[in-house]
This record gives sequence, C-alpha cells and structure tokens, in this order.
Amino acid sequence: MTALDDFLAQTGVADCTDTSTLSRALYSTDASIYRVVPQAVARPRTTDELLTVARAALAVGLPIVPRGAGTSCAGNAVGEGLVIDVARHLNGIGTIDASARTAVVQPGVVQQALQVAARPHALRFGPDPSTFTRCTIGGMIGNNACGPRALGYGRSSDNIVSLTVLTGTGELITLGEGGTDAAPLPALRDLVGANLGTIRTEFGHFPRQVSGYSLEHLLPEKGFAVEKFFAGTEGTLGIITSATVRLVADAPVAMMVALGYPSMPEAADAMPAILPFKPTACEGMDRRIYDVVVRKAGAGAVPPLPAGDGWVFVELVGDDLAEVRARAEALVAAAGALEGWVVDDKARADVLWKIRADGAGLAGVSLDEPAWAGWEDAAVPPERLGAYLREFDALLEQHGLHGLPYGHFGDGCVHCRIDFPIQYAGGAQAYREFVEQAAALAAKHGGSMSGEHGDGRARSALLPAMYSPAALGLFGQIKNLFDPDNLLNPGVLVDPRPVEADVRMAQTIGSPIRLANPEFAAAVHRCTGVGKCLANSTAGGGVMCPSYQATRDEKDSTRGRARVLQEMVNGRLIGDGFRSPEVAEALDLCLACKGCSSECPTGIDMPTFKSIVLDEKYRGRVRPASHYALGWLPRWGRMVTAVPGLGALASFATQTPGFKHVVRWAAGVDQRRPMPAFRAGGSARAEFRPAVGAGQKLKSLGGSSLAGSSLAGSSLGALAARRRSDIVPVGDKAVVIWVDSFTDAFVGDQLAGLVQTLVRAGYEPQVLQSDACCGLTWITTGQLDGARRQLRHALDVLHPIVSSGVPVVGLEPSCMAVWRSDAGELLPDEPRVADVANGIFTLAELLTNTEGWLAPDLSGHTIIAQPHCHHSAVLGWKTDAALLASTGAEVITLGGCCGLAGNFGVEKGHYDVSVKVAEHDLLPALHAHPDAIVLADGFSCRKQVSDLEQRRAMSLGELLATHSAGPERFVSQEDLSWFSVPGLPAWRGRRRGTRW
Repeated sequence: MTALDDFLAQTGVADCTDTSTLSRALYSTDASIYRVVPQAVARPRTTDELLTVARAALAVGLPIVPRGAGTSCAGNAVGEGLVIDVARHLNGIGTIDASARTAVVQPGVVQQALQVAARPHALRFGPDPSTFTRCTIGGMIGNNACGPRALGYGRSSDNIVSLTVLTGTGELITLGEGGTDAAPLPALRDLVGANLGTIRTEFGHFPRQVSGYSLEHLLPEKGFAVEKFFAGTEGTLGIITSATVRLVADAPVAMMVALGYPSMPEAADAMPAILPFKPTACEGMDRRIYDVVVRKAGAGAVPPLPAGDGWVFVELVGDDLAEVRARAEALVAAAGALEGWVVDDKARADVLWKIRADGAGLAGVSLDEPAWAGWEDAAVPPERLGAYLREFDALLEQHGLHGLPYGHFGDGCVHCRIDFPIQYAGGAQAYREFVEQAAALAAKHGGSMSGEHGDGRARSALLPAMYSPAALGLFGQIKNLFDPDNLLNPGVLVDPRPVEADVRMAQTIGSPIRLANPEFAAAVHRCTGVGKCLANSTAGGGVMCPSYQATRDEKDSTRGRARVLQEMVNGRLIGDGFRSPEVAEALDLCLACKGCSSECPTGIDMPTFKSIVLDEKYRGRVRPASHYALGWLPRWGRMVTAVPGLGALASFATQTPGFKHVVRWAAGVDQRRPMPAFRAGGSARAEFRPAVGAGQKLKSLGGSSLAGSSLAGSSLGALAARRRSDIVPVGDKAVVIWVDSFTDAFVGDQLAGLVQTLVRAGYEPQVLQSDACCGLTWITTGQLDGARRQLRHALDVLHPIVSSGVPVVGLEPSCMAVWRSDAGELLPDEPRVADVANGIFTLAELLTNTEGWLAPDLSGHTIIAQPHCHHSAVLGWKTDAALLASTGAEVITLGGCCGLAGNFGVEKGHYDVSVKVAEHDLLPALHAHPDAIVLADGFSCRKQVSDLEQRRAMSLGELLATHSAGPERFVSQEDLSWFSVPGLPAWRGRRRGTRW
C-alpha cells in the first residue's frame, strides 16, 4: 500500500478529503508559474478535523502543504502529497479585544473579513497586501506578507502576539504569549545560542529581508520571539491552527505627497531624503506604468502627475492636521524633486493612488508576450535602490527580457512581472539563467531574494546567493527540529527543488490540444491564479464570479475553471480533452456573465472558453435537449409569432398545468422555472409596422434606400403630434430600433416604452422589421458555426443602416454586447463587425448624447437598478448610472448577477444555484425596498424578479416613458392611446416608492 492508501484508511479523514481528479487539478498550482499535482486535497471543517487529518498524514509519511487562498506567487502552496485548504471552512474570528488591540482568528480568515470585524472598534490589521480581499491571515503569516503600508504598520511578523502550531512531529504547541518551552523550543534556543555570530552578521539587515528563515527574531536581545520567527517559514515548520494578532488604529489625519523625478532610479535615489519624514507608505513607479493605465483607461481618465518620468507617492499620517501639513511641505522642499505636490484633498489623492494600483494590476498583461511571476519581489536596502534599479534594467536588456518595475520604494521592494519565454522550448532554462544573475545582483546590493512574497519554489534554490553555508546549515538544523521527516512543504527553503523544475507552461509544450488550439491554450494560461474572483466582489460593485459567491467552491471560481482548462491542455491529469467529465463539471455552473472578461486582472473570458469547449465537445454529436430548445430560442420565437394565434396556443402549452410540465421536460428546463409567455398577436415588430408609404422618407438618409421589408417607419411622430402637443419631435432625427429576439417574441412593453421615449426626445424612431439575430443563444450553448451564420445575416441587415449614418438603438444588453465582444472574435476577418459595434447604442448612450434632452425629475422615488451582467462587463454601466443620477431619484445599483443569466437559470440542475446567486444581492434589495421601482434592461433580470418575487421590473425606456410627464403626474393608459398597440400600464401608488 502507498502512503496515500494508508492515509485514506485512517478513521476520520475520509469525510473532508478528496482524491478526485477535479480537486487535484484545482490545487495543482497557485499564483506562481509552478505545477505540482497533489495526491489528495483536504478541506477540514473544524480545528479538530485539521489536527486529525494532519496527524494521519504525518503518521504514514504523506507530505503536507498547508494552503490559504492559494495566491502565493512563488509556488509556496503546491506540493505532491496532501494539500490542506484552511480557507474553505477554518475562517472564524474568535474574539476581538479592543482594549488589548488583539484578535484571535483561525488560519483561513480573509484579511478583509478581519478588517470588517475590527472596524467597529476603530481598529484594523496593519499589513495590507494587494490581495487583501481574499488572502488569509494564515497565508500572510506563512510568507510574512507586508503590503504598501508596512512602513507604518510593519510586516505580518511584527503584528503577531501568539500562534498555535502543529509541528511535523504531530505536537501542538503555542508560540509567543502564553506559550511554554515545549519541544522543540529548548533545542532551538540552544542552537541559536551556539550560532549567535552567524545570525547577528547575516540576518535582519533591513526590514524587507524576508528570504530564508528570519533568525534575527530568535536572538536573546530580541527576546527569543519564536512567534515572529515563525512568520515567513512557509509551512515548512508547522501548520498554524490559531493566531492571535495585533490590531492598530489608523491616525485621524492622512495626507499625500506626489513627487516627480527625471526617472525611476532617480526617484529611488531620493529615499534617504524622504524616509526621515516617517511616511506610512512610499510607492514608486515610472512613465511605463503610467502609459499602461492611459492605454487602458484613456488619457482623459488619468490625471496629470508632477513633472518628470518617475514618481513617488508618499502618505503621511498623524493626529494633528497642521503638523502633518507642515511635515508634507517640508518633505516637498527636501525631496529634490522636479516638482512636488501636497495633496490634501482625499478624492484627488485617491485618484492618484489608483494610478499606482491600476498600473500594478496591468503591468503583468501589458507586454507583447505574457509576463510571469518568478523574480517577483526582490528587495534591497532603500539607500541602494536607485543603483539596483539601474543595473536591474540593464540585466533585463542583456537577456532580451521586458518588465514594468514598480514597488514599495520606502522599503526597497521592487515588483516586476517579466516576459520569461517559459512557454517555449528552452524557456525554463533561460528563466533559470536570468534569476540566478538577478539573485547575484540583489545580493551584491545587500538585498533579499524576496521582500514579501516568500521564497517558495521560485527562489529557495537561490538562497546561496545571499547566505553563507553556515546560515543555510542552520536552516536545515531548524527544519530537522520541527519537521524531522521533511513532510511539511518539502522542496521549499530547505533542500529546495531547482527553480526551473515543475514550470507549468513548459509542461504543455507538445501537448495535442496546445498544438491544435494554440490560441486557446495560451488564453487559458493567462490566469495567473491571483484570485480576484475569490473576493466577495459583488459587495464592491463587481460581478465576478457569481456562482462562486453562491457555492464558495473553488471549482466554481474563474480561477478554478481556468486551472481545470490548463490541466486539460496539459493532458497528463485530465486526459479526455474537451469531453473530460472534470471539464464539464467545472464549467457547468459558469453563468456566462462575462464579469471575468472585465474584472479579472488578466482578462480571462470564461464564457468564451465555455463556448469553445461546448463547441468542440459536441461537434458532430447529439446535444442536450436544452441546446436545441434554448439555444435555438430565437428560431422558435419567430415561428410562433409568425402565425396569428399561435403565440396564444404556445403560451397555453407553456403555462397550463400538465402541458407545461411536459414542455419543460422536453426542453431540458427545470420544473420549478416558469416559462415566459409568447406574444399572442404576433411579434413586437409587427405591432409597429407602418402604413403604406410610411418608410419613404428614409430614402434620403445617407443616400441609401432603407425602406421596405427591412426597415419600417411607424409614423409615431406624426401620430403623436396630432394627439399630444407635448411630445412633438423637436427635429427630424431618424433612429432605427433593433428589436432582439426576446423582446420580439415574449410578452412585454419594452418596445412600446422605447418608442415613446425616443419620440419625446425628438427622434423619429423606425422599427427594423427584418430579422437580425446576433446569435447569442447559439454562442452560450457552444454552437459557434450557427452563431457565425446568424451574425453574417445580421451584418447584411444592420451594416447598410449604420453605414448611412443612422444610429441604431437596441433593447437587450446581452445582444448588444455580442457586437462589442463575441462578434469580433467569431468573425475576426469581417470588417463590418466594427462598424456595427460602433453604430449600435444603448438608450442611455443615445439620450446622453442628444442635445437638449433632459431626464425627467424622479426625486422622491427609489430605484433598484439591476444592471445586466453583460451591460456592466462589456457595454459599461457608467452612462446609465449618470443618467439615473440626473433624475434625482435614490438609485440603488446592485453589483451582483441576478442569477438567471439567459439559459443558465432555466436549465435542469441550475435552479438552486440560480436562486442562491439572486440571494446575494438582488433578493435582499427587493426585500429591503418593497415599494421601489425595479429597473432591469435585461430580459433575464426582469424574468428572475418576476419568477422569484412576482414583481414587475421595467426597462429604462419604460421608466422614462411612464415618468416623462413629471414627478407629480404619471402617464396614463389614455395618454398612450395613440399607440397602435396596447400601451404601457398605468402607474398608481404613493409619491415615494411607487410600485410597478
């Protein structure tokens, strides 16, 4: 029997241990460039279960890697034995002692969760790495995380009171306050006493010297602070089961100083002049980072900076405003900058800090070739930083490599993702050659291989560049005291693996899927594992990743899915390619919301990946029933509404007990999901067909004849002029309404509301009569050839219109988003796509750019706005947000997905998750504001509101149409009688919170 077999035979480990291929794929890598497939994954639910699992593994000789959020950039959290995930369940906050300023936490507590819990006491945990929304306290202690404000609040090691740790011998010991001299501490004390000279001369030279074991904490003059020493040991000496950490109080006054220098090295040269002013943060960057942000956000979105090409942003804090201001002004005078600003306006300061934050996030994805972690966070004493940066740039040039350095200049720590050629033959060896020379360079300047991310597999083998054989020998002896069998994170720090071993991308060279689909293989490997998708992002206004927010299961995160696809490309663990069951399980709960495409720092577009996988999987094979029923829904909608009365018959079949259950079963629809009702009198477009000759005036538009069967004028402007003097068009402004398949086929007043809103805005709306389906449902079900056919036909219809200069306005955000995202990817050689994408507008985009148009006064009303995910991710919600703000209404904009997401929430097996997603943002808002107006442009969003709450949500066109008469007087059914179709329902209700 193997060690794994012996381990699994132990009582008490089976319930929380997973040996499935899927779980092993999910945990095969972290945020580093390394891939090591574990034999098993454990997710203990209690501390006792953690102890049972770990001791069982130690007893049979199974290596253990403790893991928090898996955001480690150096390969600290991967290994071939048992990975213990403490983040899933061991995330409780015990007690917060405000008077002592301490908190007791489990190792899986997310740093942001601790901040939220401490905030009522005006306290916080000091270290603040960029991954604070998902990194765990245990992981932060493991690699001695710091963040930009370590100057003011210290490293993780500086904020530890005590730790409870399980050693490699299975003993549970307490380090620090309340601890005793339990084994192996007496032997450790003796070892330190015998090597004081080595420790005093080689360790603790500057705060960011975190590579190796931080032995300086064990010196007698440091109080033999074993709890501080334990920070940065990366799980090689013990597994943290509980931590008591120190909390700090933010100073009441904070002020920013922005300094400009001719170059980044010259900015770094100023550190000796800046640091005496005691900043809490001192961040540096140069023109390269600034230009990246400009390219992403646009020049108009990025404020100017002080003169120069290198900048330092400094934060000063204190208790007295006058003292902080005086210190800031003195800093500007002493810093030797080309130009310096004291920024005392918080909003302005936040914008400047955001340039640094956004640039850091974009630095890894802004080069011609992918940029990777590896030489990620080296640090040198701050007074040596300028010289180091000059030589580092020269070293990059010597190797033909590129990177965008930036970092915590006050600490001498430099971050840089580099375009190592690890995806090519010989690339891993080239990587090793560079990092060995980079290590020698950092050591030459008295620096550390790592300044805050730990050594892991990326830098442990480089430690001889900065430590003597005697110091390295001490590491081994200490490891032997705590972990004599080398079972805790082996291959890291002591007896390390070579830096070029286990490189993930190198292992894909020659794989069949990569050879056949190189672009797909490269795209899925853009996920670096930084894990932003694990954050509770919807609380901050994001979408990504709604299914993970519901299940908290790694496989349902964008990162988890990318990891499985990477393993599929590799082919060694997941060997059935696109038809692998592990791939199907990982992608099953992807809502295709597109949130990741805009919110993932590396630009992962999981819905596109899912479409490609489904397309490849079912090529030439019979598909699930839902792919034909829901994937071809526009086709069925056209058939049903083409024949008068057939819509009523179809609705009878889908709404009547007995019949509807059969229909749902045949269509692959969950029996709990109500079916939408078809329009009884024909399509929505048909209700706006013109009288004879009504389209003739369009012949003069752009010199192109657009009348006839393709485009029809409803003559609504003329009718409105006869019936309502207050909505006479203010000019002859033609606009074409592109009616999507959902609006066209199903019951609703969205088109009527849009038409009236456009007429009141002075437009002559013309309703497009020819079908121009964007192929959305074919895309989401992975029928890409069918989607391309739909798109080409739609181009034939829409392109002549946009080419004539007539704007096209749409109703369904997901359909408009196809033109701005998927269409270009599916038809890359079709130049007409860009023209149509640029010529189709949302209603908010059109009205915002309409001269003289004013939003109605909705002050006194509360609006719950549920942006469609594609609207937020692809089209952008800012224009709609600004329009709604101009109405004066109280607008509650939801950050999360509604949960229905097209065909997702309709299909069998998805209903429970669909509801769970809705419970994250949508349903709590509806319950908290029962009388609010519910605004949702997306068909799916409106249906979810109706299905789960029996409330009616309206589109923006309906909202504006029913309120254009003013805040005190609603538009009635009689007011809308000039429509040739049943108009919008009347508004009734109270002045505030009128219900639709």
